[in-house]
Amino acid sequence: MAAKPFFIISSGRSGTAMLHKVLSGIDGVEMHHEYAVQIIQPLAVRRYLGLADTAETSRVLNDTYGAALRYSEQHCWGDSSNKLSWLIPDLAALFPDARFVHLVRDGRKVTGSYFRKLGAECYDDRSNAILQAFYDDPANTPAPPPEKKYWWPVPRKDAADAQAFRLFDQFERIAWHWAEINRVILDALSKLPEHRKVFVRLEDLRSSPDTLKELLHFLNLGYRDAHFAMFQRPHNVNRPQDTLLSPRERDAFDRIAGTMMTRLGYAERGEYVVNY
Repeated sequence: MAAKPFFIISSGRSGTAMLHKVLSGIDGVEMHHEYAVQIIQPLAVRRYLGLADTAETSRVLNDTYGAALRYSEQHCWGDSSNKLSWLIPDLAALFPDARFVHLVRDGRKVTGSYFRKLGAECYDDRSNAILQAFYDDPANTPAPPPEKKYWWPVPRKDAADAQAFRLFDQFERIAWHWAEINRVILDALSKLPEHRKVFVRLEDLRSSPDTLKELLHFLNLGYRDAHFAMFQRPHNVNRPQDTLLSPRERDAFDRIAGTMMTRLGYAERGEYVVNY
């Protein structure tokens, strides 16, 4: 019998690695973080941009996730990956018993974290230009290699912000990513029944054991106090420092992602600094 799947979806830099660590320690769970990323990330971006159809997407997902579920020795199989955020309808159709956890974090912290800590692999000027050129003319422009740095979405050609995006700097592109990926997640999950989805903020997981209890109950998993304790120390941090956005960054972020901040309940929350 195949394992039962669940997917932690987010913008990234939102506690996905920490949740992966917590869930990996629970009996009966086979847990992954960005499973088969060099296959799934290019597929996800191509799917978002309309360069991969339903048949191809389903085939690749079945060859990766389907095979992993089939041969898992555990009762539950999970992946915590922002790459899956662009593939929710395909995953939901292929795995009708799959559950989805929408994990969010204050977009100011996500954008600042990506920009300051992962800038070499996220929307740098050269890699973004290569992906944009491929999207503009895929018939005549070779696709980028499957490295992470190349495969971050740009707006679709018919999007209202498609032209403005071409003038964005790296920080602005990352702010756009946070807002757009959460928009795509919310839209996709709105079409699924309530029992297949749950919304949770990283800040609430860190501050309230009840939030973590509810999340684990949704996944039919047991809770221990040691699970909550793990959220008290940041994880997956290659640079143990954090700062507030500069005034210029704050203005750019508000202009690009302010609407999504309101939608996700962060508009009235002050920006915080993470203590390491």
